[in-house]
Amino acid sequence: MSMSVPKPTGPPRQRQATVAIGFVSGMLSGLEAGRIDPGPLLAEVGLRPEILNDPNGRVPLIDYATLYNRLVRVLEDEGFGLFSVKLRSGMFEFLCRSMIGSRDLEEALARASAFLRLVLPDLILEIVKDDISARIEISEAAMIGPTRDHPRRVFAFEWLLRLVQGLSCWLVDRSVPLDSVQFPYARPPQATDYALIYTEHPHFGGDRLVARLQSHLLALPVRRDPEDVSLFLEGAPGKIAVLYRRDHEMARQIRDMLAASLLEPPTLEEVADRLHLSLRTVQRRLKQEGSSYRAVKAGLRRNAALSMIEKSARPISDIALDLGYTETSAFFRAFVNWTGEAPTSYRKRLRALTS
Repeated sequence: MSMSVPKPTGPPRQRQATVAIGFVSGMLSGLEAGRIDPGPLLAEVGLRPEILNDPNGRVPLIDYATLYNRLVRVLEDEGFGLFSVKLRSGMFEFLCRSMIGSRDLEEALARASAFLRLVLPDLILEIVKDDISARIEISEAAMIGPTRDHPRRVFAFEWLLRLVQGLSCWLVDRSVPLDSVQFPYARPPQATDYALIYTEHPHFGGDRLVARLQSHLLALPVRRDPEDVSLFLEGAPGKIAVLYRRDHEMARQIRDMLAASLLEPPTLEEVADRLHLSLRTVQRRLKQEGSSYRAVKAGLRRNAALSMIEKSARPISDIALDLGYTETSAFFRAFVNWTGEAPTSYRKRLRALTS
């Protein structure tokens, strides 16, 4: 008598996030000028040098982020040797801190543009908007690489757009989707990954990179504060590679889970159980994304508080209770920490702006 084998229950085991080898080759392309052998660097992070010769090769995302940081340290250049000047150690941190304190994403991107003009003369970042749409444009002040489709030039554009989009998402604590992106080179093999990283609608050709998004996204308030930066910088700048990919968004999954039960949120152990992951795995992935369970909960409370104060005339004490604060004074302290002003003055200022 034959026996049927029961099908496994529960969700399928998650596949490890990986990166197309084209991104690795592009990141290493700056080594050519210094005649540096990439083999030892790859070996240090557990990658075989031969993988660079495999057009279909892929490497684990975490190894790619580790290689990113290792390469920056070896070259003492956060621009990987791609540009005419070195991006000295600390550039990423100063860029983050220059954007913190902005009122909204538009101001943050304007600050980023001004900062990058000082440290990166080869590429020009501009933000253009009208009533309906907005554009992030990246153009060259001088040709990067020997040809238009050279891996060095391709990666320079890939890297800067990833940097700008990743930081934007982190600053406003949500995804900032790009409707389409025009990349100024022929379609590279790694473009199969672009839907995970940039947009599902990539186009190729033209003389500059043009990323299109809805203009209302530029009005999103900046949700991060100086205290968040220290946690975010752990593992930086390589961690920008893991942020807000569609296959690597632990913070987003938890945020979606907590949104329906903010008043009585589950414990981190309960969250891990619902995700069918170990507690340690959840904590590690959150750390890789520059977050923590406490930060996710605080971010949700902050966003809910801002929305309630902006869109309703309810008493502040009622809003505090709805968000789980037993004492209004505790809510006031938290709100001042988030925005730099009391909820009453925040509401008064908004009303003055819209009147």
